[in-house]
Amino acid sequence: MSRVRIIVILVCILVVVIGATAIRRNSKKPQTPQAGPGGAGGRGVPVLAEAVAARNVPVYLRGLGSVMAFNTVTVKPRVDGQITKINFREGQEVKQGQLLVLIDPRPFEVQLHQAEANLARDEASLSDAKLNLSRFTQLYQQGVISQQQYNSQQSLVGQLTGAISADHAAIENAKLQITYAHITAPISGRIGLRLVDSGNIVHASDPNGLLVITQMNPIAVLFTLPEDYIPQVLQHMRKGPLAVEAYSRDDRQKLATGELLTLNNAIDPTTGTNKYKAVFENEDRTLWPNQFVNVRLLLETKQNVVTVPVAALQHGTQGTFAFVVKPDSTVEVRTLKVGVTEGNVAAIESGLNPGELVVTDGQDKLQPGAKVELQQRGNRPGGPPNAAGAPRS
Repeated sequence: MSRVRIIVILVCILVVVIGATAIRRNSKKPQTPQAGPGGAGGRGVPVLAEAVAARNVPVYLRGLGSVMAFNTVTVKPRVDGQITKINFREGQEVKQGQLLVLIDPRPFEVQLHQAEANLARDEASLSDAKLNLSRFTQLYQQGVISQQQYNSQQSLVGQLTGAISADHAAIENAKLQITYAHITAPISGRIGLRLVDSGNIVHASDPNGLLVITQMNPIAVLFTLPEDYIPQVLQHMRKGPLAVEAYSRDDRQKLATGELLTLNNAIDPTTGTNKYKAVFENEDRTLWPNQFVNVRLLLETKQNVVTVPVAALQHGTQGTFAFVVKPDSTVEVRTLKVGVTEGNVAAIESGLNPGELVVTDGQDKLQPGAKVELQQRGNRPGGPPNAAGAPRS
């Protein structure tokens, strides 16, 4: 047998083997069932859904703010002397009029005693001068003494009367210096770090103070909002006080609730914003001066508004829409008119009714008319929804 013939036979055998293998593989390949309108094998698309609810929705304006004390006082000495007593602790809450620092009052007490002694001396001299004036008056009328002597005695009485007035002023001044030596709290508040120690010599001309007192209750928060909100804020302020809530830096923890006090009388042209001032009682000391806070100004609360979770809202060329689950477990597309959004809840002005079920997860697999299988917690798959407004657990 020639070599060419042998090669032809081998090629034919190889072709037959390859063909048989291909036929066997095709015969073992599983058949794919026809997909129904809801998914493979006619099963519904698994989705999460929540009921449309009617609830009250607050309308907030949000801004960034910082805490500011109503009053901050740097306490300074008003007399010169040595500190003999410090009557406070750092970080202590003090009341107005409470004794804080005592400067040695003995030099001023000595001045007081001297002024009182001068007063007693001058009062005795004045009494004697008045008696002499009474006698001189009789003698002058009888022509025994000259008019010059009489006038001199009158002048002496006047001088002593003025000296007594000066003595009274010296006494008041000495008492005032003793009062200044007892340094008291000018306002109620919290003391900061101590700036002097007992035994130090202080002067009224010292540039630095003895301590700083910051008023903590009440306390203010300054925050900014865009200028476009000014008409709305003024309109609602005429109806009554507006509540203001202060939140932590991460906007998760509510720190305090207060009231809007006023807004600034000029807009910042560089930022297009206006400053607002709110007041907080701050009895639990959750707010501290210069603290950064997130502010929510409550304009109003809309009553019985149709709401849905924000997760149910979808956006397309036709606008905002949502997939609504019908009683036959299929979905339809509803075009919505969305109002205010607060947190994870959106107010719906038109397009939905309370009690209807909207898809909140799995919308990417849906199309109008698709069959769905509800996976909402607390419900059987495909069963009736929770009561209107019941949140997901």
